[in-house]
Amino acid sequence: MAANDVTHTGLGALLAPERSVLLLIDHQGAQFAGLHNMDPNLVVNSVTALAKGAKLFDVPTILSTVVEDRGGHLIRQLQNVFPGQKPIDRTTINAWEDQRVVDAVAVTGRKDLLIAGLWTDICLAMPAIHALADGYRVYAVTDASGATTAEAHERGVQRMIQAGVVPMTAGTVISEWQRDWARTATVPGMSEIMFEHGGSFGTSLAWELQLLGEG
Repeated sequence: MAANDVTHTGLGALLAPERSVLLLIDHQGAQFAGLHNMDPNLVVNSVTALAKGAKLFDVPTILSTVVEDRGGHLIRQLQNVFPGQKPIDRTTINAWEDQRVVDAVAVTGRKDLLIAGLWTDICLAMPAIHALADGYRVYAVTDASGATTAEAHERGVQRMIQAGVVPMTAGTVISEWQRDWARTATVPGMSEIMFEHGGSFGTSLAWELQLLGEG
């Protein structure tokens, strides 16, 4: 089924772990040095939460860097989530032009492709738009991505939307993977992600659990 044939309404439009695959692109030192559309710490927080969510829900995750010897290693926060995984190091700016990346996604058999990357208008938008033509339903995780300016980030998001990419945030992605609090196996892991990366909500949750004698 082609991406254009997939509806974005109804229950089937919501993410499910068993249909999802995550691609994280170029979260490296040099890329963060040029990130100015938002606080880089917020991007680090969001992409780390996203990675932890993927690991919790057994969502296959592909890591990729570009010209690592000049652009720097993948940030430690992400590498620590997947300590045994070596990122695919590319020369192509568009990750979807590196066959190793395409093959790594394809071998999972998943068709809901979530992507976050630095920078939004280039390293995220290019593969997101490209992958649509290969039959993937593509989601751009915008708060786990960033660009050199606010305008560059917004133009990248607008361009992706026009092509058919769906923008989401890390918290929304993880919530859709959980979907139902009756799925108790992943609730402790969800709570831990909220405590560590949920900001004021995480601190409020910790306070509530403390009042209930659970913290």
